[in-house]
Amino acid sequence: MITARHIVKSFNGKVIINDISATFEEGKTNLIIGQSGSGKTVLLKCLVGLYDADSGEVWFRDVEYNALSTKEKRLARQQIGMLFQGGALFDFATVEENVMFPLQMFTGMTRQEQRARANVCLKRVNLVNANKCMPSEISGGMQKRVAIARAIALNPKYLFCDEPNSGLDPKTSILIDALIKEITEEYNITTIINTHDMNSVMEIGDNVMFIHNGRKWWEGSRHDILSSDNRELNEFVFANNLAKKARGLM
Repeated sequence: MITARHIVKSFNGKVIINDISATFEEGKTNLIIGQSGSGKTVLLKCLVGLYDADSGEVWFRDVEYNALSTKEKRLARQQIGMLFQGGALFDFATVEENVMFPLQMFTGMTRQEQRARANVCLKRVNLVNANKCMPSEISGGMQKRVAIARAIALNPKYLFCDEPNSGLDPKTSILIDALIKEITEEYNITTIINTHDMNSVMEIGDNVMFIHNGRKWWEGSRHDILSSDNRELNEFVFANNLAKKARGLM
């Protein structure tokens, strides 16, 4: 479980995240949604420790992350998996080497042990016989699966996903959503997903938080969304669906 308490973050005097508190549950897919510029990416980066909040606290179970020393934060990061927008694979490394990277950085495993663990993770995301391929030689959907394999290589307790379906076609997006959901439940991970894709929300959103102008504006499950009377949330959902129709995706 991850708990955020009164998070505030500003840049150049402009408040981007304004007093957000939330609880993200273990074994659940916790989604952060909102329009571009609403602050959801900044909040995600505050939660994962890429940004230091101006004020507020982030707790990983019973540990306050920001109160840890540099050495303690390094140890804590071994429990965190990160799926970056676009996958962020190293284009100079093979698929197998990409998945092995966090094992090289954070463990004392031998090269053979790293390779064995990488193969377990690649098999879990349904990728076989792609170990020696370069990222440029595989499809966008396969690249995302490699990125997921890398994110779970350290068997994390927490998984952060920044726009995991960015750049993917609808069919592949559904497969990636399902894979993240399966891994979350299978390993009892606290998963937090930053997205504006309403298909993802309605398919896998156990807990959904809607951010509007830097504030938490609505919170509930995917089942609550369609019956919500929150005007800004309804406008966001309508605009999202309208955009999909315009692109011929609905």
